[in-house]
Amino acid sequence: MADHGTSANTVISARNLDLTFETNDGPVHALKDITLDIAEGEFVSLIGPSGCGKTTLLRVIADLEQPTGGTVSINGMTPEQARLARAYGYVFQQAALLPWRTIEDNVALPLEVMGLDAPTRTGRIKSNLELVNLSGFEKKFPWQLSGGMQQRASIARALAVEPDMLLMDEPFGALDEIVRDHLNEQLLKLWAKTKKTVVFVTHSIPEAVFLSTKIVVMSPRPGRIHEIIDCDLGANRPLDIRETPEFLRIAHQVREGLKAGHSYDE
Repeated sequence: MADHGTSANTVISARNLDLTFETNDGPVHALKDITLDIAEGEFVSLIGPSGCGKTTLLRVIADLEQPTGGTVSINGMTPEQARLARAYGYVFQQAALLPWRTIEDNVALPLEVMGLDAPTRTGRIKSNLELVNLSGFEKKFPWQLSGGMQQRASIARALAVEPDMLLMDEPFGALDEIVRDHLNEQLLKLWAKTKKTVVFVTHSIPEAVFLSTKIVVMSPRPGRIHEIIDCDLGANRPLDIRETPEFLRIAHQVREGLKAGHSYDE
């Protein structure tokens, strides 16, 4: 496993992170001894099967879950401070758009909460819908858009707060493969344009390899980091890169890591 020490541009740093949920059936160990550094501008995928704690880890970074041990810092702040400073935008598995609001009004929602004036809101809505190729759909309602377009709108909403980071929880998992491929390409272009730090949860090996600069392979019960794999495929990644020997080598390494971490055990 590569050594990823803390550096001056580390934006997310977790040390010996544990999280145990207390349930009626006894404690559930969701995360155990997670130590991870994510540098500014990286695209890091967390991959593993259901129940391995990848979404829980993302939620801890986002201050949506509280760890029971260890520490995590975001830009030198606690997760709560980072949340209040709007250091990140969060994209959920489902688009979570309000059906009674138009697309532009959905993107405006966090900006209204922030108390931004109308001209500032209008400018951010316009520029971020352009970023996700949704110009012209401002007045549409969510039900008038395809699932892929709805997810693009939710990404625009997350970007509108101008965060340093994007936290993405399997945002394309419910979409068909063709749409998913298209959105993967668009997300890479968006990442290249915005230079955001991205933490991306997935259970798809091809998706993780295609998108990432670094892949964190997690094993279940309790969720641990089994291996961290560098994914240096360069900035230019057309879809057919997935047929290259280098891509297949990294995908094989991820698959072997998942097997070694007993991710396929029942």
